Amino acid sequence: MAVDTIRDRYQAAGHDHVFTFWSTLEESERKSLSRQLENLDINRVNRIYKKAIASEKEAADPEPIEPLPVGACESVVNDPASEKRWRSEGLQAIARGEVGVLLMAGGQGTRLGSSAPKGCYDIGLPSHKSLFQYQAERIARLQVVAETECNKPAGSVVVPWYVMTSGPTRRETEAFFAKNNFFGLSSKNIVFFEQGTLPCLTAEGKIMLESTSRVAVAPDGNGGLYAATRAPLSESHKSTVLSDLTDRGVLYVHAYCVDNCLVKVADPVFLGYCISKQADCAAKVVPKASPSESVGVVARRGEKFSVVEYSEISKEQAELRNSKTGELAFNAANIANHFYTTSYLKSVESFEDDLAFHIAHKKIPTIDLKTGEVVKPSKPNGMKLELFVFDVFPFTKRFAVLEVARNEEFSPLKNAPGTGADDPETSRRDLLAQHKRFLERAGAQVKDGVEIELSPRVSYAGEGLEFVKGKTFTRSGYVENPEELDTLL
Repeated sequence: MAVDTIRDRYQAAGHDHVFTFWSTLEESERKSLSRQLENLDINRVNRIYKKAIASEKEAADPEPIEPLPVGACESVVNDPASEKRWRSEGLQAIARGEVGVLLMAGGQGTRLGSSAPKGCYDIGLPSHKSLFQYQAERIARLQVVAETECNKPAGSVVVPWYVMTSGPTRRETEAFFAKNNFFGLSSKNIVFFEQGTLPCLTAEGKIMLESTSRVAVAPDGNGGLYAATRAPLSESHKSTVLSDLTDRGVLYVHAYCVDNCLVKVADPVFLGYCISKQADCAAKVVPKASPSESVGVVARRGEKFSVVEYSEISKEQAELRNSKTGELAFNAANIANHFYTTSYLKSVESFEDDLAFHIAHKKIPTIDLKTGEVVKPSKPNGMKLELFVFDVFPFTKRFAVLEVARNEEFSPLKNAPGTGADDPETSRRDLLAQHKRFLERAGAQVKDGVEIELSPRVSYAGEGLEFVKGKTFTRSGYVENPEELDTLL
C-alpha cells in the first residue's frame, strides 16, 4: 500500500501524528513503520477505544450480580454414573476426529525467574518434564485410549493441538517443540499461531509511539484468541486456525491455559458433558477454597452468564451460603478451562464490536512528539486494552458449567519458587499426590513418604493400572512405562 494512502487513512482516523518524524527517518525505518501501520486496523482501534471508555463509565453503575441459578451447574464430584456417561460420549467424539485443543501459552515465566515461555518450565518432577511435555503426552495417551475403547486402528485417532503464543514467545516456543521432537506427536498436528496486539493509547485515545519509527503495542489479552483464530498463521501461511479446524472436520474445541499442571487436555468427560448439553460455549469450574480466595467466579450479571472478578464481590456476598447445601453461593471458581463449538468460534466475529475491552492504566515509555525525546513516566500516562477469554460468555445462547474436583484438575503455577502457594513446589506436590491416588484407586498401597511419578503415557486419568492391585510400593521413582512399576515394589 502506498504511503500516501496509509497517511490519508490515519489522518481520517485522527492519528496522523504517527507520521510526525517521517522526514527524519531512514528508508529502512520508513518501511518498518509503513508495514506496521498498514497491518493495523486503525478504525477497529478507534471502535475498541470508544467502547472501552463507555464500558468503564457504565461499570460505575453495574448490573446486580447473582449466583448461578439452580441447575445451571452440574458436577462430576460424587456422580460416577454421569461421569462415565459423559466420558463415553467425549471419547466417541475424539475417536471420530471431531475434537481439537487450543492452548493459551503466550506468557513468559517472569515471576518464576525465567525469561523462557511458561510452558517450558520444569516444576521439579523426578522426570524434569516441562509443562508442554506433560500436556503433549496427555494428548498422546488420550489418542490411544480413544482408539482402544472405541475400536479404532492404532494411530488413526488425532487430536490437533493449536498453540497460541505471543510475539515475544513464538520463536522460542516453536524451537522448544522442535528440539524435543514435538514430544512424540506429529508436527503436522501441532499448529502455532500468535496472540494479537493493540496500540497503547493516551487517555484521549491517541496512538503512542515507542520510538520515532514504531508504534507502542501490547498484547490484547487472552481474549485475543478469538481474533487470532481468524488471522493468517504466518506471512507465508495464509490459512487460519478456523480454516484448519474446518478442513480437519473438528466440531468441538477444548481451550485452557498452560500453567495448570493438572489440566486434563481434551478432557472427554467435559467434552461429553458439553456435547450432551448442546452447549455452544462452556466453563469448567472448581469450588472456591475459601470465601476470600482471590479468584473470579462464574455467576449471573443481570440475565446473562459472566465471570465476576473477586474485587467486584462484597465480603457479605463472598460469605453468603446456600441454605440447602451449605456451600458458598458464589462458589464456581473460574479456572480458564473452556469448551467451544467450532461454529461458535466462527460466530464471535459477528458480535465482536459489542465486546468491551478492559482498560489497564500503565506507565508506558513513549516519544515526546515535540522533542523526539524518550519519556519514561513515573506515573501512568497511557492505557493498554485487553479482552478476557470469558468476555464472550454473556453473548452465548447455550452456555453450560461443569464443576470438577480441585485436587484432580487445578493447581496453577503463578508465583516464584518458595512462595508457598501456586508455586512450583505446590504444583509438584499436587501432581505427585494425584499419581499416588491413581495407584491407590487401582488397588495398590503406597508407603508413606514414597513419591511415584507416572508418565502421562502410562495413564491419562488413572485408567490402565489394574495390574497394580494388591501390590505395595516402597520405593520412589519415575515410571515411563507400566513394566517399570515393578522396580519400585
